[in-house]
Amino acid sequence: MPGLIDVHAHLDDPGRAEWEGFPSGTKAAAAGGITTLIDMPLNSFPSTVSTETLKLKIEAAEKRIFVDVGFWGGLVPGNAFNATALEGLLNAGVLGLKSFMCPSGINDFPMTDANHIKAGLSVLAKYRRPLLVHSEIQQDVESYLQDEDGDDPRLYSTYLKTRPPSWEEAAIRELLTVTKDTRIGGPAEGAHLHVVHLSDASSSLDLIKEAKRRGDSITVETCPHYLAFSAEEIPDGDTRFKCAPPIRDAANKENLWNALMEGHIDMLSSDHSPTVPELKLLNDGNFLRAWGGISSIQFVLPVTWSYGRKFGVTLEQLALWWSERPAKLAQQHSKGAIAIGNHADIVVWEPEVEFDLNADHPMYVKNPSISAYIGKRLSGKVLATFVRGNLVYNEGNHAAAACGALILAT
Repeated sequence: MPGLIDVHAHLDDPGRAEWEGFPSGTKAAAAGGITTLIDMPLNSFPSTVSTETLKLKIEAAEKRIFVDVGFWGGLVPGNAFNATALEGLLNAGVLGLKSFMCPSGINDFPMTDANHIKAGLSVLAKYRRPLLVHSEIQQDVESYLQDEDGDDPRLYSTYLKTRPPSWEEAAIRELLTVTKDTRIGGPAEGAHLHVVHLSDASSSLDLIKEAKRRGDSITVETCPHYLAFSAEEIPDGDTRFKCAPPIRDAANKENLWNALMEGHIDMLSSDHSPTVPELKLLNDGNFLRAWGGISSIQFVLPVTWSYGRKFGVTLEQLALWWSERPAKLAQQHSKGAIAIGNHADIVVWEPEVEFDLNADHPMYVKNPSISAYIGKRLSGKVLATFVRGNLVYNEGNHAAAACGALILAT
């Protein structure tokens, strides 16, 4: 089937390559049937918020990638009102921009508000490229849980309380005050807003559905970890499951699946966000202090398939969520489908073959021990991956040379 396109991955290169890095991250992607990934502008150092920092990112990736790689640039307060700076970044080849509506946890990637986003959309409109937004707004800061409040930080429920669905709802409500500009005839027509990693399947999703009905140019993704796991099953102290927004309860998970199957959620992404085991505080198990992020890039295809089968997921839907629509978001018109004239980006896999993801299973990410999927039995074994016709992965072996291409917008 068409190779997967992951529009949301953090490979942490340059600057934090001990967290992942382009070679290991793209080897893992290839082993998972991903043929193209778009790297996020943060968790590397420095963050990709200027032409100079994009140049560092390109240099770090050149001749070190096993799949095709493109880049999102960062929309931050330091460049949001500087149209010249944003145009420079877009002219240099980023496929679009990404911003956070809450603290990102990365010092050189501060949060944006609706005014920054409105300014960014007006520049993006000229380029017809998307803005991706981490949509959470921190609510009552005073009630934010700390250890001394008496809640056990080793309980997942303690962490879950610190990021309620109202954070997502508040952010999306604010976003919709500016996405109306993206309608046909609006001041930002041509721009597009994409909500990343939606976790709340209730009021937040309802707001997005309403915006689509009104004609706003908006799409939304969710991630396999929100579809595979639920809060009730996360063991005490198992910080491998910490991410933001958080994994919510089983009923919410069911609703996310229904929304995906009904077409209200447009696509899937990994949000592969690894770190070093020490920052996960695996021995301490403190959910409030551990670094958040799910390591997943090698297994998103079997995870989506394994957990989706009870909902009747078809191969055509997998191709829609993981190939066709992500290609459209990233404006990769030669990708996303097996068609004459397209890049020969192809994954060969056996949907019925089951495997146990344990310590003996080959994992190509830099820090396999932090993956929340270890211990799971999955269906769907990737046999081979072709990128632009080149065999980059074949039953446990990677191509001798890193032959992935850099994707720069023109």
